[in-house]
Amino acid sequence: MNTPIIHILLFLFLAVTAFAAATPARRTNYLFTPHAKAVAGVCTVIQSNTSLCCKTLKPVPTNDPIELIRALAVAAESSVKNSVAFLSEIKPKNASNSTAAISSCEKNLKYALEDFTEFWKATGKDVTTLAHNYFTCKKKLMSIMGYHWTCLDDIDDKRLLKEVESVIGVGKNLSSDSYDVFNGLNTIFKTFGIKVKLNEEDTSPRPPPLSSYYY
Repeated sequence: MNTPIIHILLFLFLAVTAFAAATPARRTNYLFTPHAKAVAGVCTVIQSNTSLCCKTLKPVPTNDPIELIRALAVAAESSVKNSVAFLSEIKPKNASNSTAAISSCEKNLKYALEDFTEFWKATGKDVTTLAHNYFTCKKKLMSIMGYHWTCLDDIDDKRLLKEVESVIGVGKNLSSDSYDVFNGLNTIFKTFGIKVKLNEEDTSPRPPPLSSYYY
């Protein structure tokens, strides 16, 4: 074969190889993956903006809706812990009532963490236990949200209020999202074909009757 022809063929081969290497492989659209559909199945029950829920659950490596629900609440708990740590480091410049307000806010968030402990006891490890404790979980999450809502009531310093709000806001929103998810648990179960009857009774431990305190 003539040398010029060999050079032309070699040039064409190198050009095609270079083009193939430069062309990136087509990526799978995440929105059509089973994981994205599982996250959407959980997050679409949220009443307001679903972006925080989706953003929180996207890195969670499971398609199991129950694990995704639990992961959302775990993220809320973690955010509350970070908020408490942040508040414990704050030293208000105006030491009048700001210091007392921050201490009160910190105490309220610690109460929220105590409720999280009770919440995990109720949540359970499987779908049946979760459904059985449906009402209790909603009750606990509402309590946790209540601590968030009252946390900022006594902070009069606008600059300080804005600073604290920006830190505890994520935990507050995640708690609210978790509540919406539990509130829409029946919808989620239907979406994933999970046949479990939700228990609408409070399953949290009740105090003993008053007569138990008397001999």
